[in-house]
Order: sequence, then C-alpha cells, then structure tokens
Amino acid sequence: MELRYLPWNRTSPLRRRWEHVGLRDDRVELTYQQFDARVEAFSEQLGEHGFGRGQVLAVLLPNRVELLIAVFAAWRLGGAVTPVNPAFTEDEAAYQINDAEAALVVNLGPDAPTGGRPAIHVDRMRTVRRNEPRPPVELDGEDLALLIYTSGSTGRPKGVMLDHRHAEAMSETMAQHLELTAADHCLLILPLFHVNAIMVSVLAPLRRGGQVSIVGKFSASRFFEQVRRLRPTYFSAVPAIYAMLAALPDTVHVDTSSLRFVICGAAPASRELLTRVHERFGFEVVEGYGLTEATCASACNPVNGVRKIGTVGPALPGQQIRIMGPDGSSLPPGEDGEVVISGPTVMRGYLNRPEETAETIVDGWLHTGDVGRLDEDGYLTIVDRIKDMIIRGGENIYPKEIETVLTAVDGVLEAAVVGRAHGIYGEVPVAYVSVYPGSDLTEEKLIHHCRRHLTKVKVPEHVELVDALPKNPVGKIDKPALRRILNARSV
Repeated sequence: MELRYLPWNRTSPLRRRWEHVGLRDDRVELTYQQFDARVEAFSEQLGEHGFGRGQVLAVLLPNRVELLIAVFAAWRLGGAVTPVNPAFTEDEAAYQINDAEAALVVNLGPDAPTGGRPAIHVDRMRTVRRNEPRPPVELDGEDLALLIYTSGSTGRPKGVMLDHRHAEAMSETMAQHLELTAADHCLLILPLFHVNAIMVSVLAPLRRGGQVSIVGKFSASRFFEQVRRLRPTYFSAVPAIYAMLAALPDTVHVDTSSLRFVICGAAPASRELLTRVHERFGFEVVEGYGLTEATCASACNPVNGVRKIGTVGPALPGQQIRIMGPDGSSLPPGEDGEVVISGPTVMRGYLNRPEETAETIVDGWLHTGDVGRLDEDGYLTIVDRIKDMIIRGGENIYPKEIETVLTAVDGVLEAAVVGRAHGIYGEVPVAYVSVYPGSDLTEEKLIHHCRRHLTKVKVPEHVELVDALPKNPVGKIDKPALRRILNARSV
C-alpha cells in the first residue's frame, strides 16, 4: 500500500516540496528535508535501543515538533506509537504505557512517568545520523500505526488499534474533503494524543505538501496574534475553544483573512455558538463528527457546498452511516436511532479486548453509542449519547473512571458521576457520594483525592455528599434522576 504521508516514500508529494518549510513550533522550523533527516537520526537511536517492527513507542510529550519526529521514526522502523497525555498522573500514564506494552518511552525527563519502561529524554533525541543510513522498513497497510486510548465502560481506557490502512484512508479522505493543496497551512492547536490532531491537522496537510504550525498550549489571548503572524489557511478545534474566542472582549483586534475555513468537532456545538463565531470572526465553520474507533471523522459538512448548521454533515466518501433501531433495522430519514458506521476507517479493534471489540463492531458496522437522525439529504444530526460519556472541552471523560477513584476511598459507600451543562466547556463532571455511617469524609477530602489520581479535566467540579443515591426499579443507581436534580438546580 502506498502511504503518501511518509516523507521517505519516493512518491510522496513531500519529495516535491523538499526545500519548503513543512513543520514548525515555537522553537524550531524545519523544511521537509530537515524533518526527514531528523526522523532518520532518531530512528537510528531507537534502533540502538532494540526498537523495531511490531513494537510500541510511548510518546509522553506536549505538542512540539519532537513528538511528530518520534512518531515517524517509530513508523520508519515498522513500529507503532501510543501518544500519552502529558498531563496524566503517574497512575494514568503507567496504565496506558503498560497496557500498550510499550518497549520505550519518550518524555520530558527523569520526573516524568515511564511505567517502569526505559525512557529517552526529549532533549537527548538524536538530531544527526551517526552511521551509514539504513533503508526504512517496508510498511504494509495491515501494520499497526497507532494505539489511541479512549475511555471505556470498565472505567479504564481502551487502546484503539489503528493500522496504516486506516491512517491512509482517513488522511486522504480529509485532504480531499477539505480540498487541501500544497498552499494550505494548518495551525495545530488540538493535543496530539487525540486522533483528530494527528489525522486532520498533520497527516492530511502533509500528504498534500502543505505546512503545519504547532503553537503549543492554546491561549485565547494569544490566538489571534498567532493567526496574524503565521497566516494559516485552516485550523481544527473543539466547541470549548470557539466559546473562549467568542468570549473575548470586543476590543480584541482580529485578522482572519488568511483562513479559508475552520473545523469544529469532538463534541456537540450549539447553533448559537457557531452563528456567533461566524458573525464575529468571519469564520466559515465546517462542523463534523467522528470517533477514535473510526479514525477520527465519519461525517462532515463541505467547505464549498451546502452547509447545514446544526448538523455534522453527510457521510464522508467511502463511509456509510445508518440509523439503527432497537431491532437492528435501518430507520428512515427523520427518525432517531443509534448511529452506526462502516467503511475503511473502522478500527481493527480494541487491544486485547476481543469481547468489547465484538460488542462494538457487529457485521462490519461500528456501533457508536450515539443517538442521531439523518435528513432526506443524508445530513446527520447528533441528538444525544446512549452512553454516559461526558465531553468536557473536547476531552472524553467516562464517569466510571472517576467513580472507581472515589469508591477506592475508605469510607465511601457509593459514587455516581454525571455531567452538568457548562457555557464554555460543554459539560463538567459532578459527583454524588454516599458514605458509611460514622465516616468523617468531607467534600474537600474527596476532591483532594481526585486531584491526586486524576487528570485535571476529570476532577469533579463539585462533590456532593448524600444520604443515599437514587435507585431504579432493578436496583441500579438512577443517573437520569441525578441529572434531573442537577439540571433543575442549574435553571
């Protein structure tokens, strides 16, 4: 299979752009030739550590050029990569590193998590090859490329296995759909441990010979200065980012003349927010929808064509979207049911979880757990989520993971976490906890415990101690009742 996003591939468009700047961050600017040389040098270093085909490299770095160098270097040797959220606690990072059976870790230094695996400090990544060059491994479409971790019903994240055939299909689909050319320039602001950033903001423009500028941690106050200075033609962001931009004072000067369009995805966005952003900044907002399990995007409004605000657009080329009823039948336009997806971007499966894979992919159809409807033109509207997933600023949070942390505290009887609507982040987690009689636990102690064991975005906004949690007729905790209570208080 021809993988046109690989710089060492002689048929890649990057070879025709060899002397042009392809990648930059706040510290370095690289032509494609320089990027390829850095990838080759680090792959040599990885090889000296025994890294090779079939192994997994864990990369625990904030957004920077070295993260992408590490990814491509692992691919050059026939390995795969699991990008790890650099904000993870020791426990969270160690779980992912060990579950992925990573052979090596690239991180920020001796105090960063390693999961007990050997590590290479980012500042010690080799930048110049020392020996005679070795040819890259011949990659097949079936070779594992990425292990992206996403939350699961067990309360522990699951490794989504994405092969190079998935990356090839997704990056080419997005490059075509967004009408990308060598003149396009993506401003990368989403974290690179998300498949959205890898596919839409990196591989899609690379395969057209475009540019990628990595700006590090997003800052609403600096954002438009970065747009003015770098002159990107597009960027991809989550609704929380657009909400922060929309909240900027009217005195903020903006120049968005370089932007052809912007992308909104990863979480539902309100019609009001999208309209406000367009009217204030002139953005042509392209809203889309997808899952990690489908290698990022499965539906998207067109850049040029009919965009229906409030929908996430029609199915992308090569993919099919159905609305399925409880009996497994396909529902007609206008009726609500579960969104199911098929096509070349549906994952290989969950790492070492055959039962959960079989539950999620049935007869080639990916069951999303989302409720949606199609209109007569095939445009998809997401109505609700079947699962309890909370999406905070584009970050997927599974309540079970937080509940597991809370119920590990001595004295906690039961815990339930639900999402509360939030004007900026979309949703934030709120915890309800019942304790054993005589317990001296307080809300402050429980929040402190969560901060020690969970990434900041997963820490509940509020913990409420209650005498007992509501139960449904079969004895399960009644989360809909908790949501009703919470929403009634928010009104």
